[in-house]
Amino acid sequence: MTPKRPRRRLSRRAEQAIVALLEHGTQEKAAAAAGISTVTLWRMHRKPEFRKALLEARSDAFSQAIGRLQHGSSAAAATLLRVMCDATSPSSSRVRAAQCVLDNAARGISLQDLEIRLRELENQNSPRREHSDLGSAED
Repeated sequence: MTPKRPRRRLSRRAEQAIVALLEHGTQEKAAAAAGISTVTLWRMHRKPEFRKALLEARSDAFSQAIGRLQHGSSAAAATLLRVMCDATSPSSSRVRAAQCVLDNAARGISLQDLEIRLRELENQNSPRREHSDLGSAED
């Protein structure tokens, strides 16, 4: 068995390039912000460990953005309901708000239904613990 090589850590310059790629819209702007050339950034992109670290950083950033959106979802729902019920709002706004409420409610019901059905399938396919230990306590 061959010993595992220790996981290589990215250089400070590569870490700065990843941060710049997350913050800037183009490769050129990211390279300039990181203080490197676009060719150097291109070379970094060719290394699997850099691509993996970039993917992880993008995933983390996306997760944080989703968390922020989830945090604001109560206020968004309240706004939709307020517009939908406000007789002084334009009818087009009220109709659109109602459509959003109905669409999202239906989507939520569908997701809950799928979750219940998935749990039932998982429970059917998993072995029951009380029957798996044959004769262990009653011997």
